[in-house]
Amino acid sequence: MTWQKYGEGLDERLITLHDQIHSGRYRARASKRTWIPKSDGRQRPIGIAALEDKIVQQALVDVLQSIYEEDFLGFSYGSRPGRSQHNALDAIYVAITQRKVSWVLDADIRGFYDSLDHEWLMKFVEHRVADKRVLRLIRKFLRAGVSEDGKWSKTVVGTPQGAVISPLLANIYLHYALDLWVNRWRDHHARGEVYIVRYADDFVLGFQYQSDAVRFQAELRKRMDKFGLELHDDKTRLIEFGRFAAENRKSRGEGKPETFDFLGFTHICSTRRKDGKFKLLRKTIGKRLRSKIKEVSIITQFLGTEKPWIPSEHKSAMPGCAPCADGARKVETLSGNECKDR
Repeated sequence: MTWQKYGEGLDERLITLHDQIHSGRYRARASKRTWIPKSDGRQRPIGIAALEDKIVQQALVDVLQSIYEEDFLGFSYGSRPGRSQHNALDAIYVAITQRKVSWVLDADIRGFYDSLDHEWLMKFVEHRVADKRVLRLIRKFLRAGVSEDGKWSKTVVGTPQGAVISPLLANIYLHYALDLWVNRWRDHHARGEVYIVRYADDFVLGFQYQSDAVRFQAELRKRMDKFGLELHDDKTRLIEFGRFAAENRKSRGEGKPETFDFLGFTHICSTRRKDGKFKLLRKTIGKRLRSKIKEVSIITQFLGTEKPWIPSEHKSAMPGCAPCADGARKVETLSGNECKDR
């Protein structure tokens, strides 16, 4: 059913839907599974919810978000009001250029949305939500299953990537499985400074000391395993990175510092031309840029134009914008809910 069709007799439809929810008669429908290509050649499963399920899920998000925004920590970004990709990139910039960061852990969780443990997720939600009707609705969406090529299959773990409620459920899961643990770890076990920026299921940590970074990475694997998650071995890397990385590596006869990717940008240790001081250089990830150029070229060929026009990247997230230079923008990196003007 289309939105236009559903809009015919909307008031009556919503009254019926409201009654079904409160009486417990509402049944979540299976998400329609479709596949979209990833940059590495593989395919990503996307779950498309039924129209009425989207309405109910959005209502749930509005209720739950007002609760959890009071709990979520300051270093988590993504699918949160006023905490965009640009804010996360600014936080990374401040941590690396203005704090004591010499080592960076670039972490990746393998198949995160497909691996969420339903029992753990419900335990996490029950920490703050006691209304059995809300809990029952969440369980219905988790267990609704998926439909592919006309065949229904049961879901025992995971939440469909693409569902309205999935980003919030993911943030709740990682709030308990990761964020609170990281906050405690750096307060009670770290020798030096530790910083983290998490955007949905992607996160980067900065460490003052290598020993802290190595120990944390080992304990992080155990923590993820406890909650049914797994770090991607090929995509999780600990690298020497920061203001003094190039100088330290040169003194040991080693090459330039490695780079890391986060939120579409490759982060590079560089220097300013005018004085040779450290500069965090960020460039669009090469494979994504090539993919975009190819996409635009195809479009322009279709339109019959001669040269493709490549739109500028997210300038506000680039280092040249000098984050917080106007004194108005606020950056939160690793300090829980504390937020200071920089």
